[in-house]
Amino acid sequence: MTAGAVTPYRPVVSSPYIKSASIVAALSALDEGRTPERSVLREAVRALLTLLADRAPGRSVEVRVPPYGAVQCVPGPRHTRGTPPNTVEMDPETWLGLATGRLEWARAVTEGRVKSSGVRADLSAYLPLELE
Repeated sequence: MTAGAVTPYRPVVSSPYIKSASIVAALSALDEGRTPERSVLREAVRALLTLLADRAPGRSVEVRVPPYGAVQCVPGPRHTRGTPPNTVEMDPETWLGLATGRLEWARAVTEGRVKSSGVRADLSAYLPLELE
């Protein structure tokens, strides 16, 4: 860098890497029967949602993991206003399990841990996310 040059500041909102420290920390806490710290769980959820959107680009399905995030993904017709016709919603712990392969899609749906609607709302073809 030259003298006097200013480096633009851009905060890192979410790591796109599945091996991020937040994911490891959140999974470790859950394995130990503890609730992960809110900030760690938020970062882990967002990192995995970002990875899903990268691996299944599109806007036909909205995946919601309240209160931490939501993404639109999966190829197909996109919606532009209101509630999308294809939605998937779950709690953060369920999302971590599905995204990392610790929980199977069919089991989560059968147990009522995933709420989904629409013909494209089955994410089993995209989960678990491949580890980098």
